[in-house]
Amino acid sequence: MDLFHKLRHCHFVIAGPCALESLELALEVAQHVAQVGAALNLPVIFKSSFDKANRSAETSFRGPGLALGLQWLAQIKERTGLPILTDIHEPSQAAPVAEVADVLQIPAFLCRQTDLLQAAAKTGRIVNVKKGQFVAPWDMAGAVAKIEAAGGTRIWLTERGTSFGYNNLVVDFRSLPILASHGYPVVFDATHSVQLPGGQGTCSGGDRRFVPCLARAAAACGCQGLFLETHPEPERALCDGPNSWPLAALEPLLREIQVLWNLPHAPLL
Repeated sequence: MDLFHKLRHCHFVIAGPCALESLELALEVAQHVAQVGAALNLPVIFKSSFDKANRSAETSFRGPGLALGLQWLAQIKERTGLPILTDIHEPSQAAPVAEVADVLQIPAFLCRQTDLLQAAAKTGRIVNVKKGQFVAPWDMAGAVAKIEAAGGTRIWLTERGTSFGYNNLVVDFRSLPILASHGYPVVFDATHSVQLPGGQGTCSGGDRRFVPCLARAAAACGCQGLFLETHPEPERALCDGPNSWPLAALEPLLREIQVLWNLPHAPLL
């Protein structure tokens, strides 16, 4: 059974560092994430980016690039057995990335890029589309239609906050059932939702104190998946440190989320 159908009716977690800083650090995080998943009997997917192409400043760390990044992700997949999710930014990246990754992620800023969405769809992999900070949840029907038109039937839609003035995001939890109305699983990105875009001038800020609050709310609303960027030392992370969740605190948080997920729920719709 492919990953999409395996997870179609169960809860799951996507977790890992924002960007691939080194193979050693990525393996450390992936192995910990795998152990947490096994301890909680919770499906987990390792997430990290080989290139962060939309950083605030030209001098910001971006990652190891496509070729080396895919080598690292392939090693992580082989050594941990975890499925892999990573971002693509250009249509030409879809096919080579799909040789390694189980899920191709469309960054929020690119969620309306037709050629990118359809190139991802044609790989047959799961396409996880981040809802743009500037996009209403009902308008994500357009992204879904573009993927479906290219033959894509494995789609996840991820809520990650909406622009609220300058350098701030807010989560409208009505978005979760509205996204679900498009017919595909809904994921909640609890760490990017506390980001303060460009809030530190040359890089984004964030406030991870609110990650548990938002994650609990999304679980109570009935999201199917939870997305968390996590790092052993968030203060030293080269990308998205202020909103990353400490790796050592991952299992306690997910235990709380599981309690909420296990409560009787009406479906999002």
